[in-house]
Amino acid sequence: MPSVTSPASPPALTPRRRELLDAAVHVVADEGLRGLTHRAVDRRAGLPEGTCSAYFRTRQALQLAVTEHVAVTLAADVDALGADLLECSGEARAVALTLALFERWLDERELILAKLELSLEAPRNPAVAEVLTASRTRLVGVVEGLLSRVGPESGEARAEALVASFDGLLVGALQKPQRERRAFLSSSLALVMHALTAPGA
Repeated sequence: MPSVTSPASPPALTPRRRELLDAAVHVVADEGLRGLTHRAVDRRAGLPEGTCSAYFRTRQALQLAVTEHVAVTLAADVDALGADLLECSGEARAVALTLALFERWLDERELILAKLELSLEAPRNPAVAEVLTASRTRLVGVVEGLLSRVGPESGEARAEALVASFDGLLVGALQKPQRERRAFLSSSLALVMHALTAPGA
């Protein structure tokens, strides 16, 4: 199973860089990528002006660092979920574990909103696209490995469809009132996972 500790992953962050990138994720979630400036990150982190630019010299460097930070953070969650799913049996349990992760992501929605903003930027920024493509390829690999337990007909195309469906469900859930999100995700995840993981589907 692919792991966030693979050589393709960025090196471990220093505490200051993590502080800046966590602040940058909040800026992107609240203001979009247009609001992502060194000054905005410094303000959000409560640090002296010029701190962010000392670590990330250009806006492009800051964007790429945020993209890697979001991708690695989400990948770590997916790796953990994948390990749990390998140990569980039964479709209902798999849905419950996936639902728990999705609900946590929605409660900590900054990462998901930042990922959406970066996904919109990717077609215009090849460097951002490269990071997100590598992250998605690894995610598809994790899902494909899980699907291989279902049957030999499961493969990359089905894993791609499942990953794309998960992205759509998260966006759909974000657009609903908070009180409706759990029911929407629970029923939708069950439908999607059954349709795309059932043997012979």
